[in-house]
Amino acid sequence: MSASGSCKCEALIGALSALFGDLAWWPGTPEEVMIGAVLTQQTRWENVTAALDALRRKGICSIAGIHAAPSSVIEEAVRCTGFFRVKTRRLTALAEWITHRYGSVDAMRKRPTEELRAGLLSVNGIGAETADSILCYALDRPVFVIDAYTERICGCVGIPERGAALKRMFEAVLPPDTAVHRRCHAYFVEYAKQFCGKKRCETCILKNAFE
Repeated sequence: MSASGSCKCEALIGALSALFGDLAWWPGTPEEVMIGAVLTQQTRWENVTAALDALRRKGICSIAGIHAAPSSVIEEAVRCTGFFRVKTRRLTALAEWITHRYGSVDAMRKRPTEELRAGLLSVNGIGAETADSILCYALDRPVFVIDAYTERICGCVGIPERGAALKRMFEAVLPPDTAVHRRCHAYFVEYAKQFCGKKRCETCILKNAFE
């Protein structure tokens, strides 16, 4: 990682922190967060919230609940998130992996981060963003989540790295504090929602500040 890249990452986090302060993001139990991390793929968070509510009403908003439930019951609950059959298969695969490998989420939490990440990535439909979201938000690991919002904003301010390289860059400049990693990831999501999605590039606070 170059010194200039490190400085830009630190400056970017500082600018976002000044704008948003202390964000509280992604509420829910660890198991609800895991389920939400799968459901949020290619949909809006409002739809995820509705699906989680439906799963709760059916009494299956947990890893054990998903593992035991018929696919048709899960599909009915998560239909509002789109690609509901695919997401049902992914939720079932995640629940099966956790149950067969660890027995419970509590037992899973005791394992090393590297082991957990490799295992999550082996589950059908779990990519780097979903795996890191589960690690950071559900399992309390200081792992930085890279998503399309993060890559887009970083690219606009002159940080060309993507994916794993960008993840390493942020993890090198942030303290090993899960709360900090969560808050900083939330900054990118909130900024993108307020500015990037509305085609307001000409008034982008960050782009203008880094030019």
